[in-house]
Amino acid sequence: MHYVIMGCGRVGSSLAHSIESRQHTVAVIDVDVDAFRRLGTDFRGTTVKGVGFDRDVLLAADIEHADGFAAVSSGDNSNILAARVVRESFGVENVVARIYDQGRAAVYERLGIPTVATVRWTADQVLRRMVPGGIAGLWRDPSGAVQLCEVPVHQGWIGHKVSAVAAHARAQIPALTRYGNAMVVSESTVLQSGDIVYAMVESARIDDVQDSLSVPPIEH
Repeated sequence: MHYVIMGCGRVGSSLAHSIESRQHTVAVIDVDVDAFRRLGTDFRGTTVKGVGFDRDVLLAADIEHADGFAAVSSGDNSNILAARVVRESFGVENVVARIYDQGRAAVYERLGIPTVATVRWTADQVLRRMVPGGIAGLWRDPSGAVQLCEVPVHQGWIGHKVSAVAAHARAQIPALTRYGNAMVVSESTVLQSGDIVYAMVESARIDDVQDSLSVPPIEH
């Protein structure tokens, strides 16, 4: 599979090496040829000087055969423009743009352009560790209707099956993290102390889910 990255900063260069380590081909675009030094001498992919919304530059990066495109330069406008060109002109479905302005990120997600809002993500991660106890959104679909969330669960649920927790909250709980290791939940999985629970929740029901799991189960 082939992937194209616009922006050869710390994120872009790290992403390029991660893709290569998975035995895929990758092309990296940047306006500054000196930026390609971050890729190191072991980089086997293609480097293209230019901007990622220029058709000739994209063609040189073999965008016509790309399975995915990431716009991770330092400019919001350049990232979103490149993402739209790649999606609309070349029909690449797996497109993502890094956006610093979280207000813009929400707008572009509603337009169907998946974004990573750097400031929002960092703030959320810091907040989760400073002020634990609330639901933390990890992912949401472009329409904003559904979210994958880290959900705090009352200690009273320890020892109960995760399926019972999900039924009580009326939400899907596909996975959890235990002792630092992620695991897919099965019908027999029992909640243990220290487990981090992930739930797929309709955005309109986040408060309901949080309220339902912030109290212990009613014992019959």
